[in-house]
Amino acid sequence: MTATPPWPTVLFDLDGTLADTIPLIVASYQHAFRAVLGEEVEETRARAWIGRPLLEALLEESPEHGHALDATYREWNLANTGRLIRRYEGVPELLEALHAAGVTTAVVTSKRQETARLALEGVGIDHLVEVVAGLEDTDRHKPAPDPLLRGATVLGVDPARCVYVGDATVDVQAAQAAGMDAVAVTWGAGDRAALAAQGPTALVDEVADLQALLLGRAAS
Repeated sequence: MTATPPWPTVLFDLDGTLADTIPLIVASYQHAFRAVLGEEVEETRARAWIGRPLLEALLEESPEHGHALDATYREWNLANTGRLIRRYEGVPELLEALHAAGVTTAVVTSKRQETARLALEGVGIDHLVEVVAGLEDTDRHKPAPDPLLRGATVLGVDPARCVYVGDATVDVQAAQAAGMDAVAVTWGAGDRAALAAQGPTALVDEVADLQALLLGRAAS
């Protein structure tokens, strides 16, 4: 008997979910704080900002220098994306399998559209998934539901029939606020215990297990 995918539409976070941008993001934060403030940033501190809009996080950390930090971060990040971005093994195959099963897939991210597309190109999956909601597309951002609802609107689908897959607590919170199921993955920036505490629909440790879940199959 052929398995039936439980969700006809799967929306994905990007950073730490579809592409391993974590080292790039951490290094970008560290460079910006070093260049603008002469301050060293621990990796754990930088990882805690992942998933939130960049400028919002930087203004919260330094209201006076947030915009300078943002500009410095973005310049260094773009210049070093090709060098530092990494592919998660199995993700291209996951997207191909979902496409073959008739599942609609798309990206909802806190990155700007252009930057998100560069990241997708960097890991060779830009032809497999489109960005339907980026930073500039909504006024409010995760953990607010607006970006996810925007993505559903662009695709013309019912949010209740979507699942959002992400690696951060704000991803789970945004999905729940949007009336979507939430799948949390543990290979990105998020802490497993913190993700579990949010009560996601599922918590997944391996890409192969995510593929099985999204296709409605038993994990091997």
